[in-house]
Amino acid sequence: MLAPATPTTAVPGFRIGDYRIHRGMVTLRRTGNAVPFDRRLAAEVAGWLRFQGVVALHRLVRRSARLSIWFTPDVPHPRYMVRAAALWAGIRVARSPGEADAAFYFEDATRGAAVSPPHARSFNFVCNDISKSHVAAVFERVFGYPLALDPRHHHGDAVEKAEANGAHDGRIVACPQLPVPGKCYQRLIDNLGGDGFAVDLRTAMIGGRAVAVWVKRRPAAVRFLAPNASVRRQTPEAVFSAAELDRLGAFTAAMGADWCSLDVLRDRDGRIYVVDVNKTDAGPIVALSLREKLASVALLAAALTALIGDAA
Repeated sequence: MLAPATPTTAVPGFRIGDYRIHRGMVTLRRTGNAVPFDRRLAAEVAGWLRFQGVVALHRLVRRSARLSIWFTPDVPHPRYMVRAAALWAGIRVARSPGEADAAFYFEDATRGAAVSPPHARSFNFVCNDISKSHVAAVFERVFGYPLALDPRHHHGDAVEKAEANGAHDGRIVACPQLPVPGKCYQRLIDNLGGDGFAVDLRTAMIGGRAVAVWVKRRPAAVRFLAPNASVRRQTPEAVFSAAELDRLGAFTAAMGADWCSLDVLRDRDGRIYVVDVNKTDAGPIVALSLREKLASVALLAAALTALIGDAA
């Protein structure tokens, strides 16, 4: 829900949990991302609250939790999908790795510190760099064809975007040109459908397996921004070939990501490109109906339970 703003160490205004409200803007303090507090945001918050209300009710009617997970260095808010999935599955948050069935490294940051896994079942502890340049380097190594390019030597259009996760600041630039510090440069992928809308394939990867794909459509003019014109959920097998699914699994393994969502684009030439990795994905996607939000979190909850290793 949040678009980029310049991160700050101290944001003035009224604080609500992880957020501050100041001069009509709502800022997530940890990342500095901000959006105006307007009717659209109010509608998104209302929809999220309805979703969370159903998730909370579902958890209450479930039997007592048998599994637990320890998060470090942060315990994710229910706005993050891993926490929503844990709530739906009845997985409780443990107070220490010793009393948990699994440990999960959770830090909403583009780059994090290397931390030794504290548990036999530990997830995302080696996924400590999701910068765009690192994602592109791993992608090329696994898939065998490049996404990144050098803007000084490339001739034609390219995509310029921030290295940081969740910035949504991509723009098309003409090359050759000198690189801007803090930016990376990638091939402009032709993912436009016949209706002129850009199509993104948001793919949930859990334990190296694609669990669900949300096909997101945006007008070409705003293809890099967060709001979607429409979203529909598909099975991974309906979107990707078996070979592509194997490559996506190999890619997440190379990234060290046991839980993440990938932004995948399919070029007009048929090849797919992973342009973003989000290990702290928020959601569900705003444009989904409440029924689809709940169906999505149920899929992720089942996959999280299997990842932890529920023997029952």
